Amino acid sequence: MPDRPRRGPRLAFRGWRARRPFWGGLLLALGGGEILLTEKASLKVVMHIGVQGLAGYLLPTLMLLLGLLILFNPSQRLFYSVTGILLSLGTWLTSNLGGFFLGLLLGAVGSCLTFGWLPDQEPRVSRRARRRRARAERAATRARLPEGTEGAA
Repeated sequence: MPDRPRRGPRLAFRGWRARRPFWGGLLLALGGGEILLTEKASLKVVMHIGVQGLAGYLLPTLMLLLGLLILFNPSQRLFYSVTGILLSLGTWLTSNLGGFFLGLLLGAVGSCLTFGWLPDQEPRVSRRARRRRARAERAATRARLPEGTEGAA
């Protein structure tokens, strides 16, 4: 057994999620799933099935697949995100106005989040932590200054 501390499943998932555009892929997949569910709505609810018929099911299925590919193969995220936004916009015409706008918006936001994700970026520091660090640095600077020079600086 290695001497390193054992990581729980929650920490392992957080580490996995941090190495990929998780929210973008999830939103794109949810958008595709939502559009697929609205395709099964009753005829009273359906506004527009689509002129191609098959495209009404094909585009959201591809959106769902691209969302999963973003999650499990993030190295090709740029291609997947551009294709995802094009498919999301295509559902406007083929799938009940993009799943009554909700699936279209989920897919578009997910694709944009994926496109803007940078893999080698330093983790963000919260505003509270930045303020705490600045206060500590000011206190350390004041402690190093000789007496009587506080007003001169």
